Amino acid sequence: MRHPLVRYLLAAASGVLWGLCFGRAPLSVASWIALAPLVLLLAGPHPGRIGWVHGYAAWMTGLYWIVPTLQTYGGGISLPVAIALTSLLAGYLALFHAAFAWLGSRIGRRLAPDVTFGVFGVFGDMVRLAALPALWVALEWLRTYLGGGFPWNLAAYAWVDVPGALPLAAWIGAYGVSFLIVLTSVAVAVAVERRRWEPAALGILIPLLLLPLAGRWSLRQDDVAFHETSGFGRPVALLQPNIPNLLAFEQGPVMRNYRKMFDLSNEVCRPGALVVWPESAAWPFEYDRDPQLNADLATLVDRGCTVLFNSGTPVGTSFYNSAYLLSASQPAVHYDKRHLVPFGEYIPFRGVFGWMDKLARGVGEFRPADRRVLLPWGGEKIGMAICYEVVFPAEVADLTRDGATLLISITNDAWYGDTTAPWQHFRAARFRAAENRRPLLRAAITGVSAYVAPDGSVREQLGVYREGILRVRVSGERTLTPFTRHPWLVPALATLLALIAVSLTFTLRRSPR
Repeated sequence: MRHPLVRYLLAAASGVLWGLCFGRAPLSVASWIALAPLVLLLAGPHPGRIGWVHGYAAWMTGLYWIVPTLQTYGGGISLPVAIALTSLLAGYLALFHAAFAWLGSRIGRRLAPDVTFGVFGVFGDMVRLAALPALWVALEWLRTYLGGGFPWNLAAYAWVDVPGALPLAAWIGAYGVSFLIVLTSVAVAVAVERRRWEPAALGILIPLLLLPLAGRWSLRQDDVAFHETSGFGRPVALLQPNIPNLLAFEQGPVMRNYRKMFDLSNEVCRPGALVVWPESAAWPFEYDRDPQLNADLATLVDRGCTVLFNSGTPVGTSFYNSAYLLSASQPAVHYDKRHLVPFGEYIPFRGVFGWMDKLARGVGEFRPADRRVLLPWGGEKIGMAICYEVVFPAEVADLTRDGATLLISITNDAWYGDTTAPWQHFRAARFRAAENRRPLLRAAITGVSAYVAPDGSVREQLGVYREGILRVRVSGERTLTPFTRHPWLVPALATLLALIAVSLTFTLRRSPR
């Protein structure tokens, strides 16, 4: 692998494999070793460039769905321009891979050869086994918040179907699971490099011990099964109307979509039931400003059901993206979205990107809220996550610490069509349920709608481009998980470990091999 072209091609191929780990069906088995080629390439020249190529290939593979989205909703954007714009995002995200590769290379060259640990002396690269996964997690944590944040496709999500991974998230969160995934790849890479089996055995044995323990002890499985088979809990209906996004107001299609929502609602409206609409289901009608919507909602409430729906809330010259809870037993209450979608609900750096106003309906008109609100429903308290908010682990944990007994996510993923995007979004929601041990109800306008149990498992589901209703019974949880109590702990410890390792690389002289 001395020829530069071969190294870059291998980095790109490894990046494509990593991106495929977040496909429509995640490559759970491949994810155990998918980063090993990148780690092996760190020993050669120009690791930062190698890392960037790996990251660019990974993100172009994982985010390919942005291209057709831009073509459809970008106001006439051509295919070459759509690819170029997606490349800009992939190139930016690839910088995190470049940072991992450059800093990880220094850690491997400066520290690992100098460290042995007595009986574990055969593992001369124990530092890499700990520091490289920590560095990856630190960069994921940075990506979560830098520039508005984009914690999409965290490494952990590749293990969404690995038994025990979701229950383990109640203890260490998605970032902790990311650490384990990267650990397995680093361990395999070190084993190949040193021609010894022990590093691979150690790196794989740790998750193989933790995963079954988490699956066995992290959740009271018998209680979950009892709740689901005994009629325990309160009735909920999740509506998935499978209606398309409209680029402009057209009387006929708008009214057909509107009537479909109320036909579905009338079908399931029962005294005591909660009827959940997806995000944008009533577009372009707004609560308290459209008499017809107000009257139709009042009719449902008079029949005894509670309706949870999405609407804009005026605030000055702008709007909040809000979730309203309407019932006969209490005044209307609403939660206002706190974390907006860049280029979907607001334009960052508007002076530079103002020309992109046409990428979504009403783009640039929303304002982020600055307070958390729980929606009371009977004896439960609902923690809301509107669309993009569900990908932020700490923000959902904040709602749970505030007293949320169940989580509800409403979203409009119709923008992305029948691609991997709705499934990538849904995997993040499953981790939020498992991290906080809360049932999570998800209503998506074209899918994926689902009832996710507190262990992150899917109990009921409607796939993409299917119309239907999910009727479930749900009971909230009130205990707090270790992750919920301290969602910052694992990524903070990983960041501290990475900073110590990196700082040592700048203070220690390189040791001869």
